[in-house]
Amino acid sequence: MNGSMEFLLWTKGPMFDIALIVFALGLMARLAEIFLLGRAPNYAAPRGKEWHRGLRTLFTRNFPDPGTFQRAPFNVLVGWIWHLGFLVILLFFVPHVELAKGVLGIGWPTLPNPVIDLITGVTLVALIATLVHRLTHPVKRRISTSEDYLVWTLVFLVVLTGYLAYHRLVEPYPLVLGMHILSAELFLIALPFTKLTHIFTAFIARWYNGATFGRKGVQS
Repeated sequence: MNGSMEFLLWTKGPMFDIALIVFALGLMARLAEIFLLGRAPNYAAPRGKEWHRGLRTLFTRNFPDPGTFQRAPFNVLVGWIWHLGFLVILLFFVPHVELAKGVLGIGWPTLPNPVIDLITGVTLVALIATLVHRLTHPVKRRISTSEDYLVWTLVFLVVLTGYLAYHRLVEPYPLVLGMHILSAELFLIALPFTKLTHIFTAFIARWYNGATFGRKGVQS
């Protein structure tokens, strides 16, 4: 028990600080890299409004067009399930909101634990289905890289260890709680340097595409 408690305290103390520092510095560097690239000058007369179309695309791209759904219904449906499930768990589970309140000084309403538990189970199933599909689909298997599997592993471990900790399925409890915290910290550390960065950059890219097409006066 002493060893597991020391491990838990380490994840909640020094390792947590390290993860936040690496995450913050890495993300700032990544965003600075994107914005410092600038935009090539466009001397043509604008045919539409950039900001309006950029903001519109920012929201419309969250929903797949019918053609995309017809071509890849599994990708759209299962992807939506686990992305939304992960987001709900992160933002509306009581301990997570309490952590945000302690770090940021602000809190918000939470969802009942049974609801979060159900969403966690569905999210785990969706993540496993995503991996099986990637391994069995000939094209996806061929184009997948080690980074793709690393990202999947990090996301899956965060959700799985949280589920194990909530149900106390691993003893001693400080060990499994420490595993959950550590997996979340590894997720934060990896985020600025992997495809996980799309959590932030996807919105920038959507606005940019919408604004570019909006200036040309065409549909994005």
